Amino acid sequence: MITTERTILRPWRDDDLDAFANLLADPEVQADAGGPVDRDAAAAKMARYRDAYDRLGYSRWVVTDHDGDFLGYVGVMPIDAWHPRAPNVEVGWRLVRRAWGSGLATEAARASLVDGFARCGFEEVLSYTEAANHRSQAVMRKLGLERDESRDFTSTYDGHTWSGLVWVARRP
Repeated sequence: MITTERTILRPWRDDDLDAFANLLADPEVQADAGGPVDRDAAAAKMARYRDAYDRLGYSRWVVTDHDGDFLGYVGVMPIDAWHPRAPNVEVGWRLVRRAWGSGLATEAARASLVDGFARCGFEEVLSYTEAANHRSQAVMRKLGLERDESRDFTSTYDGHTWSGLVWVARRP
């Protein structure tokens, strides 16, 4: 578990599924991810995150406030083998709308990156988003990530063509 000034990053629990499914069912939250997904897809994604944590010791963390209210997720995941930026790891986040614009994504992502570099020994961590996702790009800038246009990509998966702008965090 990682504690920041306003958040707690912790491993997934079975009772997170309802809040997670609600997050992924929100069309605005999922606008850059191909749209909302159903509960079964959310459960599969949560299982993937839990499996990564069990196998690797790192994954997307659940983000809560200090009262335990679910805010979303943040963390480092291995990039899937089929992805154009593999092999590598990627930091990502997705928060409930009520948390947008508050700096919580930056705060939690920064803590996750510190953990990834210090505990996991990563030399670099990528992050990517679509050109239209200005909120995530703002988080990337606030985190001090550097744009690497040479790594930008276009890929198709699950019937969705996605173009990613790549940013890089390097070990301090």
